[in-house]
Amino acid sequence: MIRPLIIIPARGGSKGIPRKKIRPLAGRPLIAYSIDLAAAVARRYSLPQENIILSTDDEEIATVAESCGLPVPYRRPASLATDTAGSREMMIDAMDYADSRGITYNCILLLQPTSPLRRESDITGSLELYQSAGPDMVVSVKEASANPYYNCFETNPDTGTLHISKGNGTLTRRQDAPRAWEFNGAVYVINPDSLRAMPMGLFPRRIPYEMPPERSVDLDTPLDWAVAETIMNHLSSSQPCNATS
Repeated sequence: MIRPLIIIPARGGSKGIPRKKIRPLAGRPLIAYSIDLAAAVARRYSLPQENIILSTDDEEIATVAESCGLPVPYRRPASLATDTAGSREMMIDAMDYADSRGITYNCILLLQPTSPLRRESDITGSLELYQSAGPDMVVSVKEASANPYYNCFETNPDTGTLHISKGNGTLTRRQDAPRAWEFNGAVYVINPDSLRAMPMGLFPRRIPYEMPPERSVDLDTPLDWAVAETIMNHLSSSQPCNATS
């Protein structure tokens, strides 16, 4: 039976959208959407609440998370809350914390708060794919907006001219190009042993879980925020009064 350690990263510093983890989005703090999904996953897999770890260095974020029903006993070290600190090191520290308290798990589920449009089905689908395939990581993706075989170019360092990134440049229809993917930041399911052994970029077995673009908005800029809020308000206004999620 799969048993994830659910990590929600929420450091205090944010450059593009200040204090975005607790900024209201469609009437709720952004972090509330990830907390709700983490709690739903915990119920589905019969996990105790201690298997959900909010990784934050910020007391205000911790207070808001607790008001959303998630206890926050762990604090991220300041050395892992800088602009240059890596996600791998942050997760390993949370794993060390869980290990020291006897919390049991057999995979890491990373839920970044900046993906408020993902659904529980995206998470369970990723977990099921991980359980069946046994990779280093299952990662959610969307189809890339630029394809290296069709409309993605590089500059020749000698001449300054453009050349196609991959292939011979003869494709005239995007449909004929191999599909290309980009991480959308919504769901990562990671093998703990693989994470301790090497950086995620070196994982030899990374399997994609495809998500549609409308659920793949990753909040990094004010424009991203406006797009997400527009989508959420539209979904709310189109929902029948007696509908259930």
